[in-house]
Amino acid sequence: MSILGVYNPIDIEVDHGDGVYIYSSDGTRYLDFTSGIGVTSLGHSHPVLINALKVQAEKIWHCSNLFKITNQKKVADKIVKNSFASSVFFCNSGSEATETSIKAARKFFFEKGEKKKNRIITFEGAFHGRTIASLFAANNPDHTQGFEPRVDGFDQVPFGDHSALEKAINSNTAAIMVETILGEGGIRPLPVECLQGLRKLCNEKKILLILDEVQCGIGRTGKLFAFEWAKIKPDIVPIAKGIGGGFPLGACLMEKKVANAMTPGSHGSTFGGNPLSMAVASSVLDHILSKEFLDNVIEVGEYLKNQILEKIIKKFPKLVKGIRGKGLMLGIEAIEKNEILIKELINQKILVVKAGQNVIRMLPPLILEKKHVDEAIIKIDKAFGEINERH
Repeated sequence: MSILGVYNPIDIEVDHGDGVYIYSSDGTRYLDFTSGIGVTSLGHSHPVLINALKVQAEKIWHCSNLFKITNQKKVADKIVKNSFASSVFFCNSGSEATETSIKAARKFFFEKGEKKKNRIITFEGAFHGRTIASLFAANNPDHTQGFEPRVDGFDQVPFGDHSALEKAINSNTAAIMVETILGEGGIRPLPVECLQGLRKLCNEKKILLILDEVQCGIGRTGKLFAFEWAKIKPDIVPIAKGIGGGFPLGACLMEKKVANAMTPGSHGSTFGGNPLSMAVASSVLDHILSKEFLDNVIEVGEYLKNQILEKIIKKFPKLVKGIRGKGLMLGIEAIEKNEILIKELINQKILVVKAGQNVIRMLPPLILEKKHVDEAIIKIDKAFGEINERH
């Protein structure tokens, strides 16, 4: 087989997409509640993004960071203006953004002369990427098996165990790293009071707070960043997925004191912040930074959540028991195996993705409308009804 066998794809060959829909090569239309795992924030084939890419493609594709790249400062300025950050590093993926976060946290304390302050506390159930360091940061046995020796420098505690967290902090701790909403780990949002508690704890211990927003950032919850709901400011934030609207792009946001430690030559990326990705990202941000756009994410997200609660959870208590998440990052808590439910949802032409804790993850494009929610509810109802009949 010419393709390395690390994937087990669904037997749907995607031909093209339009808005919130994907079309297979045989012409079948699917309602896409995956967005390529939270990536196509403005849906498929958005005309503004197509035009931005086309215009840039006719100018230059690549020149590396040996030179000043058109639009790079423009995109960075938009992010800085609307966030806690003073500086942004561009890369190509969420894994790279997380890796940058780890390096930046260690480098910050190294530059302060605290060379042994280099360990990072993480949480069970997290997912931070597939590079070797991010893999062992999350330390999921299903993902790390076969990739030893382990990368040292991470101390893991149970999710939500504040006592264990406090005990884990010592003189070598540089940072606490956690997803603001655990994605792969089951769509588990950190409550506002927990986020505020983390910020306070980091301040008291004089360590850094890294909030991984690769999946939950860039408008997915109805604010540019999910941590904004808690009214706190982290020190480092890796992002990716939605920022490129489907074009590969990641970034690491840093507040000033951390950014100052990252001097020329301390990090880099051949493709990071390339002209094509910057042209697309600039257009994506122009849309998502609109208050009207974000308000729609909140409104449609609440509508979807309520419709599932009223018309699905109550109707199929033997199959599903609840819904969690925020905005358009939602997870249906399954009683029946989520793979069985997902398979039938696909049969009814709605695409979703599984997550940990037996959750059905829903990450539709942020341009979703209430009419699409109504269509989704009909499909979910039919799918669950089919399974109910078989039991």
